[in-house]
Amino acid sequence: MMDWLRDNVWAAWLTIAAVLGLAELASLDFTLLMLAAGALTAAGVAAFFPGLLWLQIVVGLITAAAMLGAIRPMIVRKIHHGQELKTGSAHVIGRTGTVVKEIHPDGGGSIRLGGELWTARPYDEISTIAPGTRVEVMHIDGATAVVYPVGEPLHHQLDLPEPSQDPKPTDPPQS
Repeated sequence: MMDWLRDNVWAAWLTIAAVLGLAELASLDFTLLMLAAGALTAAGVAAFFPGLLWLQIVVGLITAAAMLGAIRPMIVRKIHHGQELKTGSAHVIGRTGTVVKEIHPDGGGSIRLGGELWTARPYDEISTIAPGTRVEVMHIDGATAVVYPVGEPLHHQLDLPEPSQDPKPTDPPQS
């Protein structure tokens, strides 16, 4: 057995590479896959230099380290930092639609958004938005889209005291 292994050390490296590759399917972290690449390179070196175990180990370790340091970060960044998947009603926030039925602060309006009809109410609670107006969905409240006309500045209703009709100027400080 030992004589066969000594003559076919490349098969041992291929077995190690296959086991690491299969184990990668369970982890999906790409670490074991990079180690499998190192074992695969060591198998290639073993095919040409079967008696130089130290060279096989060194080449396999250098390959695995290079893969872990250079290739794995690129793969992980590409796979794990994709666009966020929005589910439910969150996928419509920020999208624009068209008013189909006039939108009042009291409710009762509707918009067409990507082929779907949504009930809608105005974002600022004081506006009436006419049919045909392009609106942006600001957020979803239950099954109602809270919208604001595209291209218009946001108006906020502030509870500020009314300025007096006759403001009295203050006297400048005397020195």
